[in-house]
Amino acid sequence: MTTPVSPTANEFSRDLLDTGMEATMLAVEANMVVAYRTGAFCGFRPMSGAEIHRMFAEKPPAFAAAAMAAGLTAFGGQRPDQVIAAALHPLRTETNRNLRRLGGEA
Repeated sequence: MTTPVSPTANEFSRDLLDTGMEATMLAVEANMVVAYRTGAFCGFRPMSGAEIHRMFAEKPPAFAAAAMAAGLTAFGGQRPDQVIAAALHPLRTETNRNLRRLGGEA
C-alpha cells in the first residue's frame, strides 16, 4: 500500500524545481551576455563606450539586492530554497535585461 503524497511535499518539490530552473537560466543568460560582450570586444559586434562602464557598474547593485533579498527571506524564517530563490531574482532580472539589450530584443 502506497502512502499518499501530501500537498506540502508536492509544493516543496515544485519549489525546488523552480529554483533549480532559475539557477540554470541565470547561468545560461550570464554566459550569453559574456559571449555578446566578448564578441564586441573582438570587433564582431558594435559596442558603445558606455557598455564598458555598465559592465562594472551594474554588478554591485545587483549583488547587494540579491544579498538583501536573501537576508530578509532568511530572517523571515523561510526554507533554504526560498532564500536562494530570493537571491536569484535580482540577478536574473539583471542578466535578462542585459541579454535582451545586447541581443537586440529590447
